[in-house]
Amino acid sequence: MMRGPAAGGPVRRIGLIAGGGALPAAIAQHLTGQGRPPFIVRLAPHADEGLAPYPGDDFDLGQIGAQFARLQAEGCEAICFAGVVRRVDPARLTLDALALSLLPRVLAAMQTGDDALMRVFVEAAEEAGFQVLGADQACPDLLAGAGALGRRTPNPRALADIAKAAAVAEAVGGWDIGQGVVVCDGLVLAVEAQEGTDLMLRRVGELPLPVRGAPHDRRGVLLKRPKPRQERRIDLPTIGLATVESAAAAGLAGIAVEAGGALFLQREEALARADEWGLFVYGFAPALGPAA
Repeated sequence: MMRGPAAGGPVRRIGLIAGGGALPAAIAQHLTGQGRPPFIVRLAPHADEGLAPYPGDDFDLGQIGAQFARLQAEGCEAICFAGVVRRVDPARLTLDALALSLLPRVLAAMQTGDDALMRVFVEAAEEAGFQVLGADQACPDLLAGAGALGRRTPNPRALADIAKAAAVAEAVGGWDIGQGVVVCDGLVLAVEAQEGTDLMLRRVGELPLPVRGAPHDRRGVLLKRPKPRQERRIDLPTIGLATVESAAAAGLAGIAVEAGGALFLQREEALARADEWGLFVYGFAPALGPAA
């Protein structure tokens, strides 16, 4: 069994277990720029082609033992899980010995929620001797800060929507359902489940105009925050350019995320588009919730 680094000691190399989306490439670029290129386990077919230039190899989702063995051989002392991996039927996967040993835990966790499922893989990595890092630990610059992040700030009506959305997100997150909520003028328009943020916002854009905003009359807010008991080393809420584009198309006034509890990708370009289209991007205090 591999030994992890001493508590508080430096990590020699990070292994990145990568699914889809922009987050894995952002982490890989950051670490490479620091002179610490990670070894990337590209989960097929989920991982994006943009990871190809970085050191790594392709693995099937069920090759967990092979993934860990390769990461150890590459000198990785820590693992960071990043990117989107859609649920698949375990019966369709080819499972190696380690994956088979985890199957009872995986099947039990699948009945609970995504956070419970990801905890199984975090625990397996730790049992294999790896330190597990969150994306925010591997790349602290990605964390969203507090207050207005662009030129625009939420007005009192939007702040009221943020307060209600934060309370709703905390309530549904307690059931391990999702991280995103859309509220407009106090009315809950959508709660994110398995479809993801972009499809949720598409649903909002199809609602009747009297209950939602429009590009010429922006109202409502998309809010994302971690689940109350979330393992924060995995699946922190993430926004980026695509989120801004989808929120703008849905007629929303802005996006709110928990300050220090969400990742903000493609920040410069996303804020430029938000400013151009009249949206705010705002980091709210973590304490905001049911009592707000």
